[in-house]
Amino acid sequence: MDDLSPLRSDTPGATSLADRIAEAIATGEYPPGTRLDEIELAERHGVSRTPVREALIQLGAAGLLTLRPRRGAVVTEVSARQLMEMFEVMAELEAMCARLAARRASAADQQALRAAHLGCVGAMQAGDPDAYYLRNETFHHTLYRIAHHGFLEQQALALSRRLRAYRRLQLRVRTRLSSSFAEHQALVDAVCGGDESAAAQCCREHVSVQGERFADLLASMAAERRA
Repeated sequence: MDDLSPLRSDTPGATSLADRIAEAIATGEYPPGTRLDEIELAERHGVSRTPVREALIQLGAAGLLTLRPRRGAVVTEVSARQLMEMFEVMAELEAMCARLAARRASAADQQALRAAHLGCVGAMQAGDPDAYYLRNETFHHTLYRIAHHGFLEQQALALSRRLRAYRRLQLRVRTRLSSSFAEHQALVDAVCGGDESAAAQCCREHVSVQGERFADLLASMAAERRA
């Protein structure tokens, strides 16, 4: 995967640290406008400043932080409306990937998508949302790749990286893991069956967080904040 892969780093520990900081931002532990101090973060997480610096750079590239000279990293403000709009765009980008994958995927591509889907089974059965998310991410990135559209893949990866913490939190809503897995199955069937329209619609509905699902996401964020 190229440099647009979500939270990629060559520094040991930076990626997992970026995930933890991103989740703290998503749940409101670090409200918009908060300045994140490298030394404080290093002490809190028991690491050196090198992975902290790398994690902040990654989160800055993802849009969760604004990196300012002499002011350090400041948490970017994201309103509920902006979050909804980003999910709407994500749904359309992934729908386009699904439509192209249904048209262009080779037999090997289809097998890769099935394998990525089956890779989610264990985490789903264990009820482990964090483990499921990592495998879910592999599934979605496989979908982007088998669309065979380089620019579209880059844009989908970039926005996926921006929404990573929020998509992860959504999986903590009760019954969401089993629902997500069933939605993946419908998407796999449509892509492998060459049904472009059904593939796009399955993906759009899977990613979209309209109505109750968006309320569930906001409620999950509030619960994490209280905890």
